Amino acid sequence: MKKNKLLLAMTLVACAGGAVAQSAPANYPIKPIRLVVGFAPGGAADYVARAMGEAFSKELGQPVIIENKPGNGSSIAADIVAKSPPDGYTLLIASPSSISVNPALNPKLSYTAKDLAPVTKITTSPLVLAVNASTGINSVQDLIKAAQKDPGKLNYSTSGNGSAPHLGAALFSLVSKTEMTHVPYRGGSLAIQSVMAGDTQVTFGTSPSVLPMIVSGKLRALAVSTRDRSPLVPQLPGMREAGLPDYDLAFWYGMFLPANTPAPILQKVFKATVAAMQKPSVKAALARDGTEVSLSSSPVDFGKFLDEDGKFWVSLVKSANVKVE
Repeated sequence: MKKNKLLLAMTLVACAGGAVAQSAPANYPIKPIRLVVGFAPGGAADYVARAMGEAFSKELGQPVIIENKPGNGSSIAADIVAKSPPDGYTLLIASPSSISVNPALNPKLSYTAKDLAPVTKITTSPLVLAVNASTGINSVQDLIKAAQKDPGKLNYSTSGNGSAPHLGAALFSLVSKTEMTHVPYRGGSLAIQSVMAGDTQVTFGTSPSVLPMIVSGKLRALAVSTRDRSPLVPQLPGMREAGLPDYDLAFWYGMFLPANTPAPILQKVFKATVAAMQKPSVKAALARDGTEVSLSSSPVDFGKFLDEDGKFWVSLVKSANVKVE
């Protein structure tokens, strides 16, 4: 009899625990949230996170702590989030590099895109092709001539293997039939600093990383990476105007959670992200540095976008013969 009562008590406790677990998402969030960024402070991803961080925190009702985890083309950050508990307290801002490109470059990665749950795309923008002002290169055609004259002599800096700037430069070499040497860094700001210092000569930088240096005269901008002029950076020609009509590339950032995060939590993060990104102050801050707010209609819609977008990046990796260095 005592044994039966004990079993009954244990069953009731287990059921109660299950009920608490079932209702937990409705109370989310009840503590601070980590927002992991795969690049160093000062880069575009970091800028996006900090531009939307305060508004995002207000929407969720909890502090949002931004953590920079640069390295390996942002794969370190993606791996951290992929292996975190699916409870909504560890989020990731990622670009195509950690979602599509790096898994294609390195099948030995300890995570795959399936280990991350897509929430929504948040921004889109062109890359900016810029050079050290002392190179004497004043146009895209000048750059092509210089690269063809001395194959491999010009060095281009990026925020890491498999990053959007890396793929932007690889596509440029493919389309223009030129050869330049890749020099990867652990973040966009470090890559830009190397061009200003003359350690490298060329970069396909993200707009927030490059534009302030162009305005101050420390770098010379040649074009944006999209086929036509971008309203985000209207003063610069598109690649068609610059003489490369077959070149067209833009990149995005998106919000992700660990796979298997409960649907109510995913939806709450989705709604909070969309609300934060639609704030006029956030849009204005991003627009000043050449970044446009671009939101998905739902997590499912973002997932479909990733399926198609991934095909482009993987095809580019193979066509340009991009390797892990």
